[in-house]
Amino acid sequence: MKQPFINLAILIMAFACQLPSEKVIYQSEAFTIEADRVVQGEYTAKVLSPTHMASDYQSPANDNFPNFIEFKLAINGKDNEMPMGVNHTFVLNARDDGMIQLPQLIFGEKHADEQADGADGSIAANMPFKVKVDCRKVMKSFEENGYFETFDGDKIYKDDFKGFYIAGNLSPLSWDFDNLAGRTDKELTDTDGDGIYEITLALNPFNPEDFTAKAWTLKNDISNYPQLQSAIPLIDALYNLSLDETVMNKEADGTFRTGEAWPGVWTRDISYSILLAYAYLDPEMAKTSLMHKVQNQRIIQDTGTGGAWPVSSDRTTWAVAAWEIYKVTGDQQWLDTIYPIIMNSVEDDLKTLKDEKNDLIKGESSFLDWRKQTYPVWMNGVDIFESRTLGTNAVHYQTYSILAEISELMGKSSQRYQQEALKVKRAINEWLWVEEAGYYGQYLYGRQHLMLSPRSEALGEAHTILFGIADASRAQTIVNNTPIVNYGIPCIYPQIPGIPPYHNNGIWPFVQAYWNWACAKTKHMDGLEHGLAGLYRSAALFLTNKENMVADNGDFRDTEVNSNRQLWSVAGNLAMVYRVFLGMDFQVEGLHFDPMIPENYGDHLAISNFKYRDMVLDIEVTGTGDQVKTFLLDGKSVSDPFIDGSLAGKHTVKIVLQGSKTIDQPVAMLPNKFSLETPIVKRHHNTLVWNPVTDATLYLVYKNGKEVAQISDTEYVFELSNLLTEYTVKAVNDSNYSFISEPVSVIQPKQISSVQAEQFGKVSKLDCKGYNGTGFIELSHDDNRKVKFRVSVPQTGSYFIDFRYSNGSGPDNTDNKCAIRSLYANKTFAGVVVMPQRGKDEWSNWGWSNGISVDLLKGENELLLSFEHFNANMNGAVNRAMLDQMRIRRVN
Repeated sequence: MKQPFINLAILIMAFACQLPSEKVIYQSEAFTIEADRVVQGEYTAKVLSPTHMASDYQSPANDNFPNFIEFKLAINGKDNEMPMGVNHTFVLNARDDGMIQLPQLIFGEKHADEQADGADGSIAANMPFKVKVDCRKVMKSFEENGYFETFDGDKIYKDDFKGFYIAGNLSPLSWDFDNLAGRTDKELTDTDGDGIYEITLALNPFNPEDFTAKAWTLKNDISNYPQLQSAIPLIDALYNLSLDETVMNKEADGTFRTGEAWPGVWTRDISYSILLAYAYLDPEMAKTSLMHKVQNQRIIQDTGTGGAWPVSSDRTTWAVAAWEIYKVTGDQQWLDTIYPIIMNSVEDDLKTLKDEKNDLIKGESSFLDWRKQTYPVWMNGVDIFESRTLGTNAVHYQTYSILAEISELMGKSSQRYQQEALKVKRAINEWLWVEEAGYYGQYLYGRQHLMLSPRSEALGEAHTILFGIADASRAQTIVNNTPIVNYGIPCIYPQIPGIPPYHNNGIWPFVQAYWNWACAKTKHMDGLEHGLAGLYRSAALFLTNKENMVADNGDFRDTEVNSNRQLWSVAGNLAMVYRVFLGMDFQVEGLHFDPMIPENYGDHLAISNFKYRDMVLDIEVTGTGDQVKTFLLDGKSVSDPFIDGSLAGKHTVKIVLQGSKTIDQPVAMLPNKFSLETPIVKRHHNTLVWNPVTDATLYLVYKNGKEVAQISDTEYVFELSNLLTEYTVKAVNDSNYSFISEPVSVIQPKQISSVQAEQFGKVSKLDCKGYNGTGFIELSHDDNRKVKFRVSVPQTGSYFIDFRYSNGSGPDNTDNKCAIRSLYANKTFAGVVVMPQRGKDEWSNWGWSNGISVDLLKGENELLLSFEHFNANMNGAVNRAMLDQMRIRRVN
């Protein structure tokens, strides 16, 4: 063990002798990258040796903390005190005793002392803040009626009551209603039982331990990994820091943990990390980690919105990572292992997720799995399941392509999966491309009639380039036009107002790494230089590979959740050396090189001890640019920069670059921007009315997804039809727009048919409230596995069918107990009915499933709700819902 450290000591001495000074690599109005340091305002991170860095960075989060607060109370942690956008608002001033105490509030009512403006001060760190709320009318309603009715008519039943919580704009509060329930630090208490609930918080929380380290020194033996020596000390030091954090993320069971604050293996995190770096740097631990996410010969979708799969549907990132390991290792046994796992998962996905009308895949955006962070607040788990998202569809395209290729290698027919891949690719380009923007929109969304959200979605944009979904022309257009900001590429653009930073108003280093890789693939040097600077700035100043940062200011403190040494951020840093500077492309037959090194990054880079199949490679690149002048393998010139995978033993590779052909490529560097607020639309008889939206000059009204009016007023009169009709409203001005409003469905009341479930199945004895009719039935592994409805319709046509249900198996934002069933119409499979979780133990919390369009015949029809093998959820044991009624509405 001594020899590697002796060699490292020699390297450090050589490093000290040749340390460049004040060589500017990148400079912007926000920060400067030099060869051995990063400078941002008054802060500097400096390289002292390849294994030692120092930083004096301090988060500005506690400086100038505003003294204006907006907040809401929340029964069971949900946004149900007052209408959306109506909050309690106070200017905060401390009393002489150093505490801020508001006047006593009444739940659901604004106080006379509330102010909407006039704040011009700041709050000291750890300022005590006390709120008292009179909740007696809520508790009285529970006792007298058995429920409390909220401002919008929803009923919260006494049996479902869990407590009063607080959400708001100032730390430690946040607007994260999704994760508020159960947070005892945000829960109000009533210690004397008088109905007055209270809480005391410390505003502007400050803890020295929340800040990053002042120095990094190598803590672990990294000699088994390839060693880097380049002309830029900053790159060498951050490479070693990332290897150090790689070792820290290794668990005793042979898996990678997700990050310092995230124990365990998460499917998408490990998969994206493996594709970036660990397929080639640690393939055995990568294999073990992937197999940790397999059950019943299928890929596990991690806990997520509404109870995971099929609402969250990007588990096939696993397939992309598993295939990359095979291409790196050539391990036939591994291929034999992964083939049935991928195939079984894909077959279940195609039955459950595929939209047969447009060939897109349903489900939540890949990685963007925190509901309101990237979706409008009105969208619940059902709505998110019905969205067709860019990133997830890109992953499914790549998975089908991979499965086709594996099938050929296994001597099986590949035609089915080739066709599915082509269908998804065509659909992405047809339905998600935004011509006027020059990139893909983030998703289709709505209910019966989906519309395209034109926001950019960085990871999905990168996937379309890396996976070959975008042709060469579109790929170039994407890197030219996708918005970037000073500190990197934000996950989405523009940002959503009123939502705290995380995915929204956030930059994630691993997403930046994929974007940089896409820039390299398209030979977009300006985009790459900006992206590299963003990645290296944060790692150097923070002295760790953080999970995320705020897009506004590049700081790590004010995002909803953050972690040091986040695995995919670590992998992204390492990938810049291998995927970008060396341009490594692992193929079934061997390893291809396509290097890209910006001019300011020096003209020399060397990697030693790179293990590839039965080889050990020493690789050296001289020169800069993206054009390979010469490629030498063991000193002999080779016309193609490629190494055959069948070679063995020690080999040397030398690549000489001769500049770049590309010049003056545009980048869409923009100020960070927030969209307009989403209108809240209500129906009053035959009129739609909505709130005025700040800065909106027009409102676009859509009927069944088509624009029917542009008006400056805030109401619209419609005519009722015998067919189900859906209206939405979008706020716009000359340079900005909102999400569409929650759809309002209208139809002549006599055209709605409702069928009570208790007439066709075994009635449940569960003590639920709020159901219609005389009861409800339980759907589970044991009860009502098949429910056969007989319904009559007055004429032949297409009908929209959905189900009123409750699912109290878990919260609405996580866990894995989404209820799933299959619907058959007159013995023909019509689609999958998805009933996401609605709240832990909230069995009286009723809502509607997704709707399915079916063709029915005049007269009697048979509808069957069946529990099929492909309806198994990620929990396996619990796949349960209460079914109240079926609703049938004609659409044409």
